[in-house]
Amino acid sequence: MARKIKPAPTLKRHKRSKNGYARFNGRQFWFGPFDDPESHSRFAAFKARWEANGREVPTDPDRSADFSVADLIALYLQHAEVYYRRADGSQTQEVPNIRYSVRPLLELYGSLPASAFDLRGLKVVRETMIASGLARTTVNIRVGRIVRIFGWGAEEEFVPSETFGVLRALRPLRRGRSLATETKPIRAVPWKDVKATLEHLTSTVRDMVLVLWYTGMRPGEVRQISSGAIDQTESIWHYRPTLHKTQHHGRVRSIAIGPRAQEVLRPYLSCSPKLDPEAPLFSPKASMADRHAKAASKRRTPRPSNPLPPKKKDSAANGQPGLAYGKDSFARAIARASRLAGVPHWTPNQLRHAAATRIRKELGIDSARAVLGHTSSETTEVYAELDLKKAEEAMKRLG
Repeated sequence: MARKIKPAPTLKRHKRSKNGYARFNGRQFWFGPFDDPESHSRFAAFKARWEANGREVPTDPDRSADFSVADLIALYLQHAEVYYRRADGSQTQEVPNIRYSVRPLLELYGSLPASAFDLRGLKVVRETMIASGLARTTVNIRVGRIVRIFGWGAEEEFVPSETFGVLRALRPLRRGRSLATETKPIRAVPWKDVKATLEHLTSTVRDMVLVLWYTGMRPGEVRQISSGAIDQTESIWHYRPTLHKTQHHGRVRSIAIGPRAQEVLRPYLSCSPKLDPEAPLFSPKASMADRHAKAASKRRTPRPSNPLPPKKKDSAANGQPGLAYGKDSFARAIARASRLAGVPHWTPNQLRHAAATRIRKELGIDSARAVLGHTSSETTEVYAELDLKKAEEAMKRLG
């Protein structure tokens, strides 16, 4: 009996993405938008090569039919892990951010040829992000990363430059013109809330908050501040962090430290000969010791005379404090203290906004820009809130 020959594959329509695909020898290939005649032409050409090769996938298949979106993302992540690094070699937060951004793209179009991904597909990915509850600004940033991936692919000749050009045509979402949620602007935290919170913080975290309040530096900068990075030769000290937000632009960051902030830092600097000049001044270990001391002072029952020895555990898995505060641990300490103080929740970055607002009110926008280290006063406007009392006084006299 003659062996039955299986029918040749046909181009099918993917319901969700509306792209054409076909299976050859158990492998799925994509050929672009189903309604596009060029997609049918690409499929016919690939099918002819498959037939001529004895119904086997050619050893050198057309890249446009085989190089998928998932392949492009995998290659870009390899590039990103090397490219997005700080001066000390540590990896930035951009690589995890890229992984978050490409999740819906992989779920929807991972097996699609990278050259076939188009503007319609990018809109579908964006709508998926909006439906998941992401804020408008976050959606715009993540879509921008996806477009950047295809730009890199075009530069490295993995995808046609036309594909990147088409994706760039997608305009970002505008405020109030989409279904995406809007984030609340970060407001300056009032001093009364900060003062109430200080009472429930350990001495180390309290001093970190005060330095932020007086100087307006970024939370990441106060977490890494060390004695070796502070120039104390003048009456106004200057702190030059080794790692900062704009260092990849070749900019030097110098933070002026006035008398009030100096008073907070002096007890830590007096120990500098005993410490590594590169070690962070604000140690979580000291903060934990302070917290335990406070708890011991409130203890109602006496300590056992012969306590059991602690169980041996791996120090990394035993919750041992690190050399410096992390972004999350610093924010959690403030959140816990603000809750105990009964004030609205606030974050470390609001202290920078508070400093900008206070400086703008007293000395003007240019002084606030200089303190915050912005190159443009437009950026400072985001941080420094307008003093509405001045507008009220003007209206009393002129309005």
